[in-house]
Amino acid sequence: MSPLQRKTSEVLWFVLAPALLTLASQYAVAQGPADYDRAVKAAYEKFKNLDEGKNADYIPALAKVDPHLFGIALVTPDGKVYTAGDVTSEVSIQSVSKVFTMARVLQQSGEKAIEDNIGVDATGQVFNSINAIEQFKGKEMNPFVNPGAITTTSMIDGATPDSVWHSIINTLDDFAGRTLTVNQDVYKSESETNQRNQAISMLMFAYERIKANPLQATDLYTRQCSVNVNARDLAMMAATLANGGRNPVTGRQPIDSRHVAPILAVMATAGLYDDSGKWLYATGLPAKSGVGGALIAVSPGKFGIAVVSPPLDAAGNSVRGQRAIADISAALGGNPYSQLPASATAKR
Repeated sequence: MSPLQRKTSEVLWFVLAPALLTLASQYAVAQGPADYDRAVKAAYEKFKNLDEGKNADYIPALAKVDPHLFGIALVTPDGKVYTAGDVTSEVSIQSVSKVFTMARVLQQSGEKAIEDNIGVDATGQVFNSINAIEQFKGKEMNPFVNPGAITTTSMIDGATPDSVWHSIINTLDDFAGRTLTVNQDVYKSESETNQRNQAISMLMFAYERIKANPLQATDLYTRQCSVNVNARDLAMMAATLANGGRNPVTGRQPIDSRHVAPILAVMATAGLYDDSGKWLYATGLPAKSGVGGALIAVSPGKFGIAVVSPPLDAAGNSVRGQRAIADISAALGGNPYSQLPASATAKR
């Protein structure tokens, strides 16, 4: 596919998706497990041969991941799991981890700590922008761009790097419902190429957003991004948010329910890099992507969904992930902005 054809395809998708979701909200209502299973499998069959995008290559280890890897998982608040494709092969979580370090800080210190020290606004600039830091002296960030994310990691309590890491990995484990591990090859590859993030952390330290040990914060952030996950793990993490902060299978509650809404708000406004607004316009779903090919989305009270597929679009988001989640959500009426009162539905 030529660059022009690829761009045309992306534009058409963003133009048509809202109309498809509106039709879905009017005519398609999920009735039970068969509908969830059918929607997941239909999306897998529809997009399994889609050949668009390419792996991230600015981190050498990510360029080596199998681009054909494609798995979808959906988990409901009652713990039912629906899957299609490869849901056991693992990729590094990358920026999806930012959601859960934000959750850790909210649970530990509350909403004001994030709002006052970093901010919760979309920067309007690329995710690793240094200009954005200089413009506002480290403020007006959010936990999902790199300056805000590294600062968020630095805000996690702990007397030693090991104790901070213990909090980070335990939080990820509780959301996923199993013990996760670091991909050492990715961690090494990122550590050898993260000079820009080191510079970002030093600048945030200069503006007193990071209070101490900026390079330690960068290292811990790099390690959290290197944690291995599969599509089922990611869907469980998203479903924990859809279920008010309680893991629907293990019953563990890594964050209080009152912290879920602020997390979903930042996911909605800043979860898909420069295309966050396009994604929200098309689907209405709070979501977060990672350059390793992971993409999670949350339909509050209904389901958490995830796709693993490494080829990315120009904005850094999984191509198949976006298409599959949009189709599944449309089939299941997942868009929270498309919900109608019972009286309106009865008149149709």
